[in-house]
Amino acid sequence: MRPALPAVFAIVIVLTVQGCARNAPPPPTLPGPRSGPHVAPCPASPNCVSSQGTDAEHSVEPIHFGTEPAWAFAQLQQVIAAMPRAQIVRVSATHLRAEFTSAVFRFVDDVDCVLDAPARVIQIRSASRVGYWDLGVNRRRVEAIRAALTSRLRH
Repeated sequence: MRPALPAVFAIVIVLTVQGCARNAPPPPTLPGPRSGPHVAPCPASPNCVSSQGTDAEHSVEPIHFGTEPAWAFAQLQQVIAAMPRAQIVRVSATHLRAEFTSAVFRFVDDVDCVLDAPARVIQIRSASRVGYWDLGVNRRRVEAIRAALTSRLRH
């Protein structure tokens, strides 16, 4: 009967983590149009990346484009909408927020994108709502978005 105890303990932990992940509140809303092309800063934890990050652990390049800004941003929306377990929850002419839900534990990560038309870049931030480490998931997600968008913009 003793071997069943670790399995029960593991199930309780998984169910607790799943409940916490689903009930975690989303981060503050995106800044309004007057606040400029900025995404929220990353917390100190390593489960966030941002194109406006100030250190190597959190920093990624913004997404550069050479086409008409509104068209590039529309293509970005299509790229994100086509990604697995992604849901766009808010979009305007210059801001996009999406939620990505992990397949197994149902953790929710938030992706915020802000169009900086004069600079011809899209500022991007991807962050986990709960936990401390993300095992590089947010960085890989941003790079996947960049690759897919770059491919679309070339065609």
